[in-house]
Amino acid sequence: MQGRSRSTNRTIYISLMILCIVGFWVFENFYTPDKYSAPANEVLTSKVPDKILPASTSGEIVIHSNFILSYKEHYEQSEWVAYVLKRSHLTYDDRERPDYIEDPKVSTKSADWRNYRGSGYDRGHLCPAGDRRFSVYAYNETFYTSNIAPQKNGFNSGIWNELEMKIRRWSKKYGNLYIITGGVLEKGLPTIGEEDVAVPKRYYKIVVRGEGKDIKVLAFLIPHKDTTEPLVNFLVKVDDLEKVTGIDFFSKMDENIESGLEQSIEMEYWNF
Repeated sequence: MQGRSRSTNRTIYISLMILCIVGFWVFENFYTPDKYSAPANEVLTSKVPDKILPASTSGEIVIHSNFILSYKEHYEQSEWVAYVLKRSHLTYDDRERPDYIEDPKVSTKSADWRNYRGSGYDRGHLCPAGDRRFSVYAYNETFYTSNIAPQKNGFNSGIWNELEMKIRRWSKKYGNLYIITGGVLEKGLPTIGEEDVAVPKRYYKIVVRGEGKDIKVLAFLIPHKDTTEPLVNFLVKVDDLEKVTGIDFFSKMDENIESGLEQSIEMEYWNF
């Protein structure tokens, strides 16, 4: 009788162990939070003037509280992310790193973060989490996968991070900056994961400051690799950037101003 009881207990124990293992596997592989909830007093910070916003080649423009993006489903990432960076945004508050989750505002949902697992690529931020430490919600929003693209670690922690830090220093010096950034999405890119997330061969950033005729612009186009070259080596004309991306970057700006901005590199107005 005791032998039968021990056998029954062992069976129950094994069954519970199996259920726990299966439950943990399901949680790890399929569970993801639905979305991040904005507090009632959250202030909209993503207001980028229409004349600064690029055109969307996909028609899928998504507006979040702290950045705006144009999503391209075919590549499972954004062709551009645009946001404003103010001096007041530059805090050093510690934030708990949240989950990467699919963007609920993208009509097809953005790529699952698990596409990156085991790929050898970082989940690289386009709007940097470090630029959004001023509130928990602003920080969390940057972890929507619509704001993420595959990046080699040496690139992500190297030249890309160097440019992000340079932009923060410019914001401290000059005040409000508008940043437009993304990977160059083109035919024939390698992919990762079950959803075929494209891996860009080049990444870009456009930095804008000033108003009207006093507007100043810098554009960078950087190969997706580790490099020790100085940032100035990657400056390009906006015109050239439009040719490689297929994006019209200042389509709503006065044509005379737009033409001047896009056909020159004016690094003398920026402190390198």
